[in-house]
Amino acid sequence: MKFISKIFLAPMYEITDVSFRLLCKKYGAGLTFTEMLSPMALARGNKSTLRLFDVQFKERPVGIQLMGQNVEEIKKAIKVVENKVDIIDFNFGCPVENIVKQGAGAALLKRPEKIREIIRAAKSVTKVPISIKIRSGWDKKSINAVEIAKIAEEEGCCFITVHGKTKTQDRGMETDWEIIKQVKENVSIPVVGNGGVNSPEDAKRMFDKTGCDYIMVGREASRNPYIFKQINDYLQKGDYKEVTKKDKIKFFKEYLELAERYQPKFRYIKYHAMYMTKGIKGGKELRLRLSQTKDIKEIRKILQI
Repeated sequence: MKFISKIFLAPMYEITDVSFRLLCKKYGAGLTFTEMLSPMALARGNKSTLRLFDVQFKERPVGIQLMGQNVEEIKKAIKVVENKVDIIDFNFGCPVENIVKQGAGAALLKRPEKIREIIRAAKSVTKVPISIKIRSGWDKKSINAVEIAKIAEEEGCCFITVHGKTKTQDRGMETDWEIIKQVKENVSIPVVGNGGVNSPEDAKRMFDKTGCDYIMVGREASRNPYIFKQINDYLQKGDYKEVTKKDKIKFFKEYLELAERYQPKFRYIKYHAMYMTKGIKGGKELRLRLSQTKDIKEIRKILQI
C-alpha cells in the first residue's frame, strides 16, 4: 500500500471524526484512522457506533481501529466494515481502565497468545490488511513489545505501531523510543513509531533514533492539524512554516466547514474548537467560553468566523 507521506494520524477517541480526518489528509497525513470502535456494537448494528463509522471515499487510504477480545464479535464486525476501509487495526494498548477491565486494550499485552488468536481470526474472514497498535508492555517489569511484534509478523500483519510507554506510565512521563528501535531491529514488517512527537524536529529525531518506517501523531495533531505539513516540509527541505494565531483560527474554520457537511456530534465540534485554540494568547478564557457553547452559531460568534 502506498501513502502520500510517512506521517499518520493516530486514532483518538472523540477526535478523529471524518471531518478532522479530511482536514489532516489535506495537510499531508499519509493514513488516518477512525476512533477506536467496539466490534460488538458494530456487529449488532448500534446506530451511534455506525454513525462514528463514517468513512468517505476521498479520504482513503483510511483505517478503522477496533478493540475487544471476543473473536466471534470481531469477525462479524469485520464483515460490516471491510468494504469501506483499507486497513483494520486492533488496539492492544489502550490504557483506559474501563477498556482494560473488559480484558481489552492494554489488558491483552499480558496475553500475547490471545493477540495471536485475534489476528488469526481477523485474517481468516477478510483480505483487508490487518495491523496492530501496542505499548512497550504492561509495566517496566514486563516489556514484551518485541515478542508481540514477532507474533504480528508471524500472523501476517501489514505493520505494527509501537507506543514507547507502558500501560502503567502516566501521560506526562517521557516516551521510551529505544523499545521502538528494538522492535524495528527484530521484525521485517514496517514499524510505526508513536509517542513523544510534538514537533517536526521530534519526528526527525524519532526516525533517526529508531529507524522506524512511519510515525503516528496523535495529541499534537489535535491541537495543530498542520503538523503533517510541517513535518513533511522539515523532512524534505529542512525548514517549515510556524503556525500563528490566525492560522489556528483558519484551521478550525476549515474543520467547521467540513463538520457542517458531515454532521458529527456537537461535542466533537466543541472539543476541536477548544483543542485548536490552545496556545493562543488569552486562550484559557476563550476555551472556557467555548466549553459553554450550545451550538455552532455560538462558536462562530466567539471566534468571529
